[in-house]
Amino acid sequence: MKSDHTGISRREALGALGLLAISGPTVFSAEAASPAAKKKAGIALQLYTLRGPAKKDLPGTLNKAADMGWKYVQWSGMPSLPADKIRTALDKAGLKCIAAHTAVELFEQKFQEQVAFWKTVGATYVGPGGMMRDCTANLKAWLQGARRLDALGAKLREVGMRLTFHNHTHEFEKFPGDPRTKHQILMDATRPENVCAELDLAWAAAAGVDVAPYLRKLKDRCPTVHAKDILLKGKKHTLTALGQGSLNWNDIFAAGKYSGIQWYIYEQDNGQGPLWDYVRASYKFLSQQSL
Repeated sequence: MKSDHTGISRREALGALGLLAISGPTVFSAEAASPAAKKKAGIALQLYTLRGPAKKDLPGTLNKAADMGWKYVQWSGMPSLPADKIRTALDKAGLKCIAAHTAVELFEQKFQEQVAFWKTVGATYVGPGGMMRDCTANLKAWLQGARRLDALGAKLREVGMRLTFHNHTHEFEKFPGDPRTKHQILMDATRPENVCAELDLAWAAAAGVDVAPYLRKLKDRCPTVHAKDILLKGKKHTLTALGQGSLNWNDIFAAGKYSGIQWYIYEQDNGQGPLWDYVRASYKFLSQQSL
C-alpha cells in the first residue's frame, strides 16, 4: 500500500486550526491506549481495499461499504480530494474516518497544514505505509529514519494525534551486524508514546513472525492493526478473506486484548474471486468476534 499525498486549502487549514485553538492540545499516553480506556476494540475498513471501484465511483463505493455494515474507515488509496470534500463524501455515506496513510515528508514540510487536513477528515491515527525511501539503505539510514519518526510523533501527540508505522515483510529482515529485525530496531530506537506499530498481521506472518506473541511484546504500543489473513504454503502465499487463511485468530484476539488493540482495520490488497465477496465475508467475520 502506498502513502497518500494530499494537499489542503488555506481555508481548510485556518478552519481546522481554529478548532484546535479552541479545544487545546490533547496529549496521548500509554494509559490512554490501554484496554481499560476502550474495553471493546472497534472494527474498520482500510479503503485501500476498495481503491479499484473508488477510482470509478467514490460515492457509490462508500455507500456500498456502509450498506454492508462498515461504519469506520482508514483513508488510503482513494482519489485525491480536498479535506472538506473527503469529509463530505464520508458523511454522506455515514462513515467516519479514524486513521489515514500519508507521507511523513508532507508533515515535515507543512506540519500545521497536514494536521488541519486530517483533523478535518477526522483521522486520529496517521502514518506512512513504511519507512521513508531515503532511510532504508543501511542501519545508519534506518536509525536516521527512526529519529525523524520519533520527532514527528512527539509533535503529533501535542495536537491529539498519533503516529503509526505500517509494515510489510521486509521490515522483519535484518541489517548486517545487528541480530534484531528492522522492525524491532525501529521500536527500540523510538519512544512508545511517539511511534506506534500498525502491525500488518498477514505480512508479519509471511515474514515468519509468530504474530500473537509479537503483539504481546507491543503492549500499549499497537492501538491499530491491519487485520489481514493469508494462506501460507511454503514460500508462496495467497491473501484471503478473514478467517479463511493460516492465521490463528483466537490467539491473535487474545493477544489483542492483552496488548490494548483499539482498532482491527480490515485490509486485503488483492484476492481471488469478486472483491465485494471477500469484503462482505471479512465484515461478517470481524463483526461476530468478541473484541
